[in-house]
Amino acid sequence: MLTTLKRIVQEITQLPALSQALARLATRVKQVMEVDSCSIYLADYEQQVFVLKATDGLHPDAIDQVLIGFSEGLIGLVGQREEPLNIENAHEHPRFKHYPEVHEENYRAFLGTPIIHQRKVLGVITMQQSQKRFFDEDEEAFLVTLAAQLALEITNADIRGALTNASTPNSIPQQRNVKGIPGSPGLAIGRGFSSDSTVDLRRFSVKRATDLAREVQLYRQAVEITRKQVDELSSRLDEGIPDDVKAIFQLYHHLLDANSLGREVEAKIQQQWCAGSSLKMVIEDYAARFQAMDDPYMQERAIDIVDLSNRILANILLQTNGTKSQLRKATEDSILVAEEVSATMLAEFPREFLKGIISIRGSNNSHAAILARAMGVPAVMGCQNVSPSLLEGKEILLDGYAGDVIVSPERHYKNEFVHLVAEEGSLAEKIDAESDQPAQSQDGCTMSLLVNAGLSVEVETAARSQGNGIGLYRTEIPFMLRESFPSEKEQIKLYREVLTCVSHQQVTMRTLDVGGDKPLPYFPINEENPFLGWRGIRLTLDHPDIFLVQIRAMLKASVGLTNLQILLPMISSVNEVQEAQRLISQAFREVSDELPAGSEPLHRPRVGIMLEVPSVLYQLPQLARHVDFFSVGSNDLTQYLLAVDRNNTRVAGLYNSYHPAVLSALYDIVKQSDAQQIPVTVCGEIAGEPGGAILLMAMGYRRLSMNAHNIRKINWVIRNVSLTESQELLACALTAHTYSEVFEHINLYLENKGLGGLVRAGS
Repeated sequence: MLTTLKRIVQEITQLPALSQALARLATRVKQVMEVDSCSIYLADYEQQVFVLKATDGLHPDAIDQVLIGFSEGLIGLVGQREEPLNIENAHEHPRFKHYPEVHEENYRAFLGTPIIHQRKVLGVITMQQSQKRFFDEDEEAFLVTLAAQLALEITNADIRGALTNASTPNSIPQQRNVKGIPGSPGLAIGRGFSSDSTVDLRRFSVKRATDLAREVQLYRQAVEITRKQVDELSSRLDEGIPDDVKAIFQLYHHLLDANSLGREVEAKIQQQWCAGSSLKMVIEDYAARFQAMDDPYMQERAIDIVDLSNRILANILLQTNGTKSQLRKATEDSILVAEEVSATMLAEFPREFLKGIISIRGSNNSHAAILARAMGVPAVMGCQNVSPSLLEGKEILLDGYAGDVIVSPERHYKNEFVHLVAEEGSLAEKIDAESDQPAQSQDGCTMSLLVNAGLSVEVETAARSQGNGIGLYRTEIPFMLRESFPSEKEQIKLYREVLTCVSHQQVTMRTLDVGGDKPLPYFPINEENPFLGWRGIRLTLDHPDIFLVQIRAMLKASVGLTNLQILLPMISSVNEVQEAQRLISQAFREVSDELPAGSEPLHRPRVGIMLEVPSVLYQLPQLARHVDFFSVGSNDLTQYLLAVDRNNTRVAGLYNSYHPAVLSALYDIVKQSDAQQIPVTVCGEIAGEPGGAILLMAMGYRRLSMNAHNIRKINWVIRNVSLTESQELLACALTAHTYSEVFEHINLYLENKGLGGLVRAGS
């Protein structure tokens, strides 16, 4: 039965149109299951009806003509109950309704099962038999399994617009919502633009060569031309882009090095393949290896390799036959759409026309997402089941906060979105006007707003003088942008720049936090469940060599300064803290002994831990005896409390920091911290959201750390609310049963305060 099911699914997925696929499915099910009829109904939520879309057994003229209300007949009952319905004699069932058009008078036995995708009933598939009988368990199991497979195909087709009449003349495109992963915050309105290059390594046909010396020369010249192009593209990003972000292009230079790809390509040429063919074979092998890895960051290195190779191939062809890579040029507000947006693609795109980015593949760790955030361009990554060509020229509303892409929006929806964009622009003007004012509520509660940094501290703290220091410096980002572990000297230089950049304010440096969704390209970790695996402090304690080098570098960089704090990630027990403190003490003694006589003093830094693993919530008094401060990593804490991978689009909708359980945990943390008289900071995304900042202030948090672009907004929010009112809001939020109710309370409060531009809690 399983083999038969797979064969049927393969057949229908190969058909280009959904109508063809459903018709074929009905026929194949009827044949395989040896029944008299198989029919498929799809839900139309606008009309609240199920529409007969395919049948083999009922009258073919009834297709698209029979509409069954959601509460009518056996089809409606299956949809309402959301479970299979197996009836010996359908005519005797109280919900049976006769539809003359379908000619089902002779059918008695009925088996129907709902087609459901992510809790939404998409339709119903039925089997019918002329004789009275119950369908057996195997038959029912087959239909249920088939319905589950069919649900995904219908969803894909719906997203592609296959259920609309968009292909017919004078038809009006219907709105389609595509869900992705937030890559860079912001709202954008524009038209989909897919830059189409004529040179693609995948379409290049391999060829033999005889003049091998010439082919080697062709390849080397193409590499040199490409190197200059990469330098030029990197220089285009100079304005406002942190140096560490531009270091993304260092990977391209590494790949262009003769000792990297060059050696293997030239070896292929010596096997009598032309330069382009040799490049294709080497690159496709590399790309396949990267794509086969489990880690998203490693998979995305295939994007860089293929992008670079296409450029080299273009320059090979330019030398051999004058073929140039033709890139279409944007001439209006554009949403850049590509299967895989690359760093060079962004650098090439005219900045004045770039309103947003949609990458069909990729995650918020991709180089495109990192660059988009640095450029301040809204981006959505990992949009499944849609191709760039289908978004080409379409009007698009892009929500980089929620990861939503709305294609061909309906007028009322677009009007609401335009209103949101306008409110965001108006709000930005108000915020900028008060950016130099202290973060103090209307009734005198003062908040310290700190920056989450990791790319370039100068850029992230410049023009944001109201910030009170760096609440979280992510040391792993410089590690991730390199091709090997940085040496102690390299780390000293980097950390010294950070500490001296804000020497008058505290800097909390988190020790290397990799693994899970942040693997290092040169230190791959292959695990079935990386989020619960070898990551954070677990990895560095198992590698004290890595940990000690980093701590020594931090200490040496802080000589003569007093603003360094060290933060330990992924702590789940007191034992881990004790072992880390032992290594920190060892490093402190070593660095102290190495300092020459008369040198500036070495200040012993305060040490804190991240509260992100649920187990620590029940050990806060014990942990408080071993550290100087707490820092709540609300992103991971939410993920672990709710058991949701926030980068998985199938369950990302369940991830929400306003879940009542998460709010209760946050409230309990600050109460216990106050009881232990230990400072506590929140450094997750909720701290940089208006609703979140208000609730955290009400709970008792006085230190919030966030991405630099949120500092001004949260500062303005704090100045326009009162602590007393926020505490009343918190009381309502803590009694809510769902996060939707929490949002309602927050949005009502903001509306009543006249802060309409902030009504989206996640904005």
